[in-house]
Amino acid sequence: MTKHLNCYKPSQSSSIETTAADDDCLSQKEVHVTRKASCSRTTKETKVDSSVELDGLGRVDASTKVPFFDHMLEQLGRHSGISLEICASGDLEVDTHHTIEDVGIVLGQTLKTALADKKGVRRFASVTVPLDEAAVSVVLDLSGRPYLHYEIDYPGHPIFGSPPLDPQLLEEFWRAFTMNAAVTLHLVKLRGRNTHHIVEATFKGVAQALRNAVHIESEVLPSTKGTL
Repeated sequence: MTKHLNCYKPSQSSSIETTAADDDCLSQKEVHVTRKASCSRTTKETKVDSSVELDGLGRVDASTKVPFFDHMLEQLGRHSGISLEICASGDLEVDTHHTIEDVGIVLGQTLKTALADKKGVRRFASVTVPLDEAAVSVVLDLSGRPYLHYEIDYPGHPIFGSPPLDPQLLEEFWRAFTMNAAVTLHLVKLRGRNTHHIVEATFKGVAQALRNAVHIESEVLPSTKGTL
């Protein structure tokens, strides 16, 4: 199968704002680095384009032709504060599997590229997010070591839409995302009966964890190894 993956990270732009102190000396006030990247992947089954801006405003433009999946990607961007653009076309006449998994691959690669050397990031995050009767625990580490622990089960009914979404495919999405973003991610359903609520709590939980983990809080790489 032909596969083609391109990732592009714009050159980091920095702006320094200076102000005059009382003694007429200039002091540095702020240094801002833009963290964003774009990736694309083309196979005989799908074509996926993705862009992320880690310090964006949570604006999302998602088009995968799977309506409920688009809705979940909107949750991921809005609640993480990460601006996302995702456009995917795939062999939906066969199944939604290829499209959902490949979006995970490209989104993970884009996040990894945008994070660059991860200098100064908070790195770790954990959160429990409820949605009515459902509650999902999310633990995240921007470790550079891909690992997914997935302990979420569903009542077994597909989520209606055209085409419908088989919730079992979301494990494939999160695995593809985790492996390609090179992060450690633990997802555990604490309780829940409604499939829609369980899925949405999971996406919102990962979003909140990402918001915390990618936050710049220092100028130091959070690792004793010197690399992540």
